[in-house]
Parts: sequence; structure tokens; C-alpha cells
Amino acid sequence: MINLFKIKGQKKEEAASAAGKAPVKKQSAGELRLHKDISELNLPKTTSISFPNGKDDLMNFEIIIRPDEGYYMGGTFVFTFQVSPSYPHEPPKVKCKTKVYHPNIDLEGNVCLNILREDWKPVLNINTVIYGLNLLFTQPNDEDPLNHEAAVVLRDNPKMFEANVKRAMAGGYVGQHYFPRCA
Repeated sequence: MINLFKIKGQKKEEAASAAGKAPVKKQSAGELRLHKDISELNLPKTTSISFPNGKDDLMNFEIIIRPDEGYYMGGTFVFTFQVSPSYPHEPPKVKCKTKVYHPNIDLEGNVCLNILREDWKPVLNINTVIYGLNLLFTQPNDEDPLNHEAAVVLRDNPKMFEANVKRAMAGGYVGQHYFPRCA
């Protein structure tokens, strides 16, 4: 029976090419779900989305977050999203392109957000991830860090943490690490 469907699909493609039409590219279930998620996005006012490879490549996009409160207020942080064809059964891969002094984002841009790892479920969507990223900027978490130094400072000396964030966002050194301006 599967062969019957394959033959029907081939006949449709042949008919389309004979009529001078380009064959229609079949979308994966992940692409269809992502298209739905993006069309239903309800972005916070501090967040925008862009498609650097054009609207034809929905599987790779960027989210720009500009926090309007908290330690990171006034900064601009860019995240890349790579979505696999097996989405939503697999979470998107998210990286921070902006070098940031943050307990939950390491210096290579890896993001520590539970819903991107062990707590991912197919009922979650891109909107949920974006809200999670926004939450990292308003409520950095020192209990599950990727940048252990920043987490210790946040936990033990919040005033020093605030000063370090301001220095990093303005473009400067925190310890041995230089941070380009993002404010």
C-alpha cells in the first residue's frame, strides 16, 4: 500500500512538471509545526524576531531581546534558533550571539534553560522558549549556572554583580574576560 502512495506522489509530480509548474517541496512535520508557532507568536514588547536567511528558512531565525527592567535593562541580546525537522519532539537549539556576563549563559553563548533540556515537552513551543529567555534577564538564576563565577557573585554579592553587569554591557573587562558593548 505504501508503494501505491509513492506512485501517486510521483504521478502528481510528473503532471506538475509537464504543466510547467515547479514541484512542490514537501514540508516536514517540524516545519509545519514551526510555521504554526511563528504565526501565533505573541512577543513581549522587549522582543523582536528576524530571519537572516529570508522567510524561506523558518528553521533558522534570531530573537532580539532588549530588557526594560532588571540588571540587564538597556542591553540588546541576540539569540540564534536552529530548529530540527523533528521539532516539537526535540527542542530548538538556542545560542546567545551577544557575549554577556550572566550566570545562565556561558561565554560561548550556551544557554542554561531547563525547557531547552530535560524539561522539554512537545506541548511547549517557540513562544514558551522566548518567554523563558526573557525571564533569564529579569530573574537570573544562580542555582543552575553555566557561568559559575557570575552565579557566585550574584548569590554572595548582588551589588558587585550589578556593577559587573553594567561594566560588561558598557564594553569592558570583568575579571579576565572582555565584553563588547551591548547597551
